Amino acid sequence: MSALPFPFPVVEWREGRVVILDQTLLPSRTEFLECRDVPALCGAIRRLAVRGAPAIGVAAAYGLALAAHRAAEGRLETPAALAAIESASRELAATRPTAVNLFWALNRVAGVAAGLALGGAGAADLAAGLLAEARAVAAEDIAMCRKLGAAGAALLPECATVLTHCNAGGLATGGYGTALGVIYAAREAGKAVRVFADETRPLLQGARLTAWELADQGFEVTVLCDGAAGSLLRRGEIDAVITGADRIAANGDTANKVGTYPLAVLADRHDVPFYVAAPGSTFDLATDGGGGIVIEQRSPDEVHTFADRRTTPPGVLAWNPAFDVTPGELVTAFITEQGVLRPPFEQSLAVFRQG
Repeated sequence: MSALPFPFPVVEWREGRVVILDQTLLPSRTEFLECRDVPALCGAIRRLAVRGAPAIGVAAAYGLALAAHRAAEGRLETPAALAAIESASRELAATRPTAVNLFWALNRVAGVAAGLALGGAGAADLAAGLLAEARAVAAEDIAMCRKLGAAGAALLPECATVLTHCNAGGLATGGYGTALGVIYAAREAGKAVRVFADETRPLLQGARLTAWELADQGFEVTVLCDGAAGSLLRRGEIDAVITGADRIAANGDTANKVGTYPLAVLADRHDVPFYVAAPGSTFDLATDGGGGIVIEQRSPDEVHTFADRRTTPPGVLAWNPAFDVTPGELVTAFITEQGVLRPPFEQSLAVFRQG
């Protein structure tokens, strides 16, 4: 029996608070954090209590609704309420620089706030309007993931073995999943799918989250060390590699959890299709290529320690980029709510161009 309802309740609004599933505690404990103000939510995003590009976008949308709610409670006039929302947007934008869904969601909800203010809305109307928009962002994320899941499921054979990296499931989204959404949709279509999940050092999102999520939903899942992926692919047992993404440039260059790029190289070497599953909110067509993507650098302590124990000698250095960039030439196709998009990506990805 599932420990949590599905789609997973990753980010929700409950009685004037943003409530998030604390993913730093999985798989040992299932607990929820109540964020009563924007600084608390920013802290939760930074420490990865909520993570995954689409889920961060949903959290950011609710964060602006939270700022508007607090402004209404304080009986602020519309200009002051709008200023509080704009300040919250800046705080949230500073939490994670790579995931483009964060900025997409902030711009969308802030645009609604500006439109309501121009129409003469008071603080209470702003709060109601932004909450409705945040809920729409969350619902649309699940709908997009279901559509891309169905599109990706058609790519898999009736009995499929998939290799994935990090966590791109319900825990990383509004609740359904991108890369794992393909796997869920394949089972819903009657296909048998087993999954190999890279452990994903240094924070073990594959071992802690993907393995927990898939096991919770009744899938056969096998965890492997990141460095074992090449040997697994060489055995010829993998039908497809499917990952999520945090930002996709106009030429198909893709930023995702560090370790994705070598996996794409290995898949290319062994003639295994490498698919990236992502909703339209992850595509950044204003950025021409991967060189323009800012890569978040996280604390070296995440590399220096394992299970709260120091594993490196005193005085040594650690390099800890959170993401790497996979060149578009190594991507077989993008799986999206608009269907399966294939090279040349400068043309096929144009369906997501805004304006």
